[in-house]
Amino acid sequence: MRIRIIVLLALVAGLLSGCGYNQIQINDEQVTAAWSEVLNQYKRRADLIPNLVSVVQGYAGHEKEVLTRVTEARASVAGIKATPELINDPAAFAKFQKAQSDLGGALSRLLVVSENYPQLKADANFRDLQAQVEGTENRITVARNRYIKTVQDYNVSVRTFPNSLTAMAMGWKVKANFTVDDEKAISTPPAIKFDEPKAAEAKGDGDAMSAGYK
Repeated sequence: MRIRIIVLLALVAGLLSGCGYNQIQINDEQVTAAWSEVLNQYKRRADLIPNLVSVVQGYAGHEKEVLTRVTEARASVAGIKATPELINDPAAFAKFQKAQSDLGGALSRLLVVSENYPQLKADANFRDLQAQVEGTENRITVARNRYIKTVQDYNVSVRTFPNSLTAMAMGWKVKANFTVDDEKAISTPPAIKFDEPKAAEAKGDGDAMSAGYK
């Protein structure tokens, strides 16, 4: 009796492996882990914004429009429930991606405006936040890349034969993925710089000296 049970279990395991069930499960777990990391990094960015807005407001309070856009964009992101099920809903995922893109754009404009305020750029808190924002943007890029790759692997596993038969029987569908107009934007994190290039400064000084000798 025990031998029959062992043989039966071996047959079931073989069937599950042959139909792609196990591989689909492995790929699904990898997608879940990658998605969690994406959410963690987006949350990290959102958590930095209130302090950043507060510091900027102390030196550039009249930049009300830019500050308001950042605050509203963050509120829009916070209003979306980023659950694990979100990646199974293309429409909801697209809404989430747009909200994050809007927040990233508003944050970039805020940082660009900050370049007009030397005292702000010299503030220790601001410079610390600048470094944290830049680091977080890099982490977001890495997390997105990993998510994109794991979703590609999962989607292939549920669309190719014979795995597709198992996916159809279990009701598993392809998962939503990030899309960009320019694919290079995924692998190139935005550069956040507040100091003027030294070379440019040297050139300006040289030009000024040359003018003085003429």
